[in-house]
Amino acid sequence: MGSGRRRMRARGRRRAREPPVTCSAAAWPPPRGGWRVPCAPSAPRRGAAPPPVYRTLRENKERFTSRITTITTRSQENASPTSDADAASQGTAAPGARPEVPSHVPFLLIGGGTAAFAAARSIRARDPGARVLIVSEDPALPYMRPPLSKELWFSDDPNVTETLRFKQWNGKERSIYFQPPSFYVPVRDLPFVENGGVAVLCGKKVVHMDVRGNIVKLSDGTQISYDKCLIATGGSPRNLPAIERAGKDVQQRLTLFRKIEDFKSLEKISREVKSITIIGGGFLGSELACALGRRARSRGLEVIQLFPENGNMGKVLPEYLSNWTTEKVRREGVNVMPNAVVKSVSVCGNRLMIKLKDGRKVETDHIVAAVGLEPNVELAKSAGLEVDSDFGGFRVNAELQARSNIWVAGDAACFYDIKLGRRRVEHHDHAVVSGRLAGENMTGAAKPYWHQSMFWSDLGPNVGYEAIGLVDSSLPTVGVFAKATAKDTPKSATEQSGTGIRSESETEAEASEVRIPPSFSPTPQVPKQGEDYGKGVIFYLRDKVVVGIVLWNIFNRMPIARKIIKDGEEHDDLNEVAKLFNIHED
Repeated sequence: MGSGRRRMRARGRRRAREPPVTCSAAAWPPPRGGWRVPCAPSAPRRGAAPPPVYRTLRENKERFTSRITTITTRSQENASPTSDADAASQGTAAPGARPEVPSHVPFLLIGGGTAAFAAARSIRARDPGARVLIVSEDPALPYMRPPLSKELWFSDDPNVTETLRFKQWNGKERSIYFQPPSFYVPVRDLPFVENGGVAVLCGKKVVHMDVRGNIVKLSDGTQISYDKCLIATGGSPRNLPAIERAGKDVQQRLTLFRKIEDFKSLEKISREVKSITIIGGGFLGSELACALGRRARSRGLEVIQLFPENGNMGKVLPEYLSNWTTEKVRREGVNVMPNAVVKSVSVCGNRLMIKLKDGRKVETDHIVAAVGLEPNVELAKSAGLEVDSDFGGFRVNAELQARSNIWVAGDAACFYDIKLGRRRVEHHDHAVVSGRLAGENMTGAAKPYWHQSMFWSDLGPNVGYEAIGLVDSSLPTVGVFAKATAKDTPKSATEQSGTGIRSESETEAEASEVRIPPSFSPTPQVPKQGEDYGKGVIFYLRDKVVVGIVLWNIFNRMPIARKIIKDGEEHDDLNEVAKLFNIHED
């Protein structure tokens, strides 16, 4: 009898020390009045410590709400026999239950241009099962921009603005899009497809980044978490202050050329108006001037190009070659007006009136501003990322990293060039290579950016050039020229390489060895005004070292140029260096 009482006392003491009862999924929903635990008798045994009195969770609303949330989450987890990863790998999730936008993706790419697409392909090449989401403000799938100011304008297809297909200079046809829609995975299916893939969320903008929480917020309030993120936001076309001050009536007759919609709009306008004025003498402005100039002859369209420099491409080409290029553009039917600085723009009657600072006036129906690009760095503020004060763009390290899990590529990246110093480049080739490298590093490659990107510009199918390094007309230059042949044209170049986007065939190629033969030739002379610059090489020098090269109507020789700049050596006779490019071959 005494031993039985001792066992009962021990059992009572254990009950007093027992924790509150917790509820499992099986206990859901709670009984009326909330969950309760057995309470100790109102009259405790003599000598025993009074047990704690437990209140119902419902009496404490804050604890009750917290507990309900926890239990609901656990019950959902217990009810699902497989994890999200298992469901994704098995593809078992019902399509109707899938959210339109995944709440989490392993690889998030902000921006839908060339750099983002190159990164996506690179990630998938190294990790075939990777799930990549591209969030693009553009309503279109990723596409290449160069044809927008080049080949598309020379198409004979009356429906080119709809098909967006064009013939390259070599006659082969291709689409402006990198891949057809079938290449991509529907956004809502991305977490569930068996082997991963690339999805594109079009027409959405990332407006906020929480870099500590690895979360981005879209303009519609949607939040997406990520493991690795690439910022490839590109840039936006600059406008002229004089036009910005002009008001809505002028803005409605202005094109800031950048996207597919801009090409479609300008192509339509060129059929409806009598006069178009292009402001800007750089790559884009000169290409558009030549393209529209071709139409001027057959349609009676007046094409005017004005810019503050002395000649076309005046910031890039040496003066003698810039002047020659200006005459070339004039022969295409363009009224070129150099040394023209816009003072004001207004509507006069039914036309636009452009007043220049020197007193000249230009009447026109529509304006195209091609005056440069402003990198899109709005995310820097919320993300706490550094923007370069000299070149613009997000400052990144040699691996294109801005943070431990954030990379930047393309126009928006300000990177350090081990040969030429800190730079920011706005060309197709750089977007391809930097995007590719960022994708590799997002999958663990840890490779530095050493590539010397190239760019090219075509003034129609018969005159073009490729350039690499620092090509700045303020630097000393040495030009070596020869007579051109029928093979020395952009059209011929694409016939040899098989692609109209020339950097695709030579974007990372580099000559393994460059041997400069000894020579006793005199120092090369600058060509005289009026000479025929059929084909040639222009060397840009800094401290007697070649830091930039322009290949004028010489194609498929970029690996040699890249090697010369990478070596960074002084050359006594650049005539001999020019021979490496076979400029004297027939």
